[in-house]
Amino acid sequence: MTNETRNTRRAAARLLGPVGPELSCEECFAQLDLYVEAELSGGDADSAVPGMRAHLEGCPACREDHESLKEFVAAADG
Repeated sequence: MTNETRNTRRAAARLLGPVGPELSCEECFAQLDLYVEAELSGGDADSAVPGMRAHLEGCPACREDHESLKEFVAAADG
């Protein structure tokens, strides 16, 4: 597969959005702690909060909140 084909597919995926369930930013924020706890405990975070991964991939603000919370919880537990 050429780089041009990969770039075209990525652009199409961004335009079409996620295939599965979708969360709003408000729903993401309300469930972010559950998702992070599942990630850090080795659980299935995607099953715990369906649609979260797709939302985080498409929303830079929520992705930043996720990364910050995950780092904070990991440091507090460590």
